[in-house]
Amino acid sequence: MELLDETVVPEHARAVKQEAREFAAEYIEPNAADYYETGEYPWEVLEAGMDAGLVAQDIGEEYGGRGFDVHEILAIAEEFYRADAGIALTLQLASFGTKITEEYGSEEQKEQYLRPVAENDQLSGLAVSEPETGSDLAGMETTADKDGDEWVLNGEKYWVGNGVEADWVTVYARTGDDSDDPYSNFSLFIVPTDTDGYDAEHIPEKMGFRASKQAHIEFNDARIPEENIIGAEGTGFYMLAEFFNYGRVVVGGHGLGLAAAAIEETADFVHGRKAFDRNVSEFQKVQHILADMLTEFNAARTLNWQAADRVAEKDNAGLWAAQAKVKSTETANMCAERGMQLHGGRSVLVENRISRVYRDVRIPVIYEGANEIQRNLIFGQAQW
Repeated sequence: MELLDETVVPEHARAVKQEAREFAAEYIEPNAADYYETGEYPWEVLEAGMDAGLVAQDIGEEYGGRGFDVHEILAIAEEFYRADAGIALTLQLASFGTKITEEYGSEEQKEQYLRPVAENDQLSGLAVSEPETGSDLAGMETTADKDGDEWVLNGEKYWVGNGVEADWVTVYARTGDDSDDPYSNFSLFIVPTDTDGYDAEHIPEKMGFRASKQAHIEFNDARIPEENIIGAEGTGFYMLAEFFNYGRVVVGGHGLGLAAAAIEETADFVHGRKAFDRNVSEFQKVQHILADMLTEFNAARTLNWQAADRVAEKDNAGLWAAQAKVKSTETANMCAERGMQLHGGRSVLVENRISRVYRDVRIPVIYEGANEIQRNLIFGQAQW
């Protein structure tokens, strides 16, 4: 059975999808169990992905990238996450947040910061969440105050992918205090990680996505040049909201890859396992569970690819991106939970891939805006 077939994938994204599949089979799958066990950063796989032209290539050709669009990044995500979520996230975080600079930054910023990432000489990151604030973009407390020709940052950021490894991060910070228009109080900044007052450390080990590293950052009077602001002051919330429409479609692809892995592992297991003198796959209840898993997966995948079209066309993108993120990540949870059940007692053994998938699926329902927040967006943006 070919779950991640190309029938729903636009023709222009099919070649890179095949590239990603071949890369995942050669580099991600064989190393997944080891990196999951050690929790180490997969530098070797990342470098192989760079050599293959599959890392940070969502940056435009004029700045050294391949100019992958949302369909191509979604196609890569499906294939990478089916192979292993932790390694996949590391590969896709290498240029996380750069779309904001490419869309709204100055030409000087693009040349100085985008090109080295596209050419795989640097890594980037995006710092939004804080230790006490996750999905509430209007509640962030990290500040950026103007002092002469510099901005001075103070505060903390949490869950920052590549916060330790990156050469620079895009930071979301409070620059105003207008109670009547709280969304205009935030701006985005490019912050090199060697800036004095930038201190980052890896957060404690996670139960899943163990090959991906996130950081806790503290800003203590970290000074950056005034030209490091992205776009206009006070527009950070709106730039970030648009960026997340793109990102949530891709996170839906994270869910699709994980769901495909759960279904494949479970189908293989029940067809090779016997109980009560019968093959487990012959029991009607087992068949119905697999049928439900497949049906929900196909429904999620169809929605997700339709959402990619809407985001690309900027056609009510927020509504469709939120729906895709909710449906695909929750389908992954359902498939992993049912897969665990059908594996029986063996499901809890760490050596079995289904146990890794089960842990990993719990994470995408939270990041890029928790699914409860997505439901608020869906209700608020739907034309009832």
